[in-house]
Amino acid sequence: MSVDRAVMLFAGFMVLVSLALGLYVSPLWFWLTAFVGANLMQASVTGFCPAAIIFKRLGLKTGCAFN
Repeated sequence: MSVDRAVMLFAGFMVLVSLALGLYVSPLWFWLTAFVGANLMQASVTGFCPAAIIFKRLGLKTGCAFN
C-alpha cells in the first residue's frame, strides 16, 4: 500500500467514524468530519499532509501525490 492510498483510507475511515459518533453520541462530533474535509482540501492545495508524514515514517512507499 502506498502513502496516497493509506491517506485516503484513513480519511474515509475518520469521516465514517465521526459521522457515526455524530449520529449516535453527540452532534459535536460532526466538527471532526469538517476538520477532516478541511484538511483534505488543504492537503490538495499545499501538498502538506500530517497523515502522509506519519505513514512515510511507518515505512509505506510514497505514491505520486505525497513525494
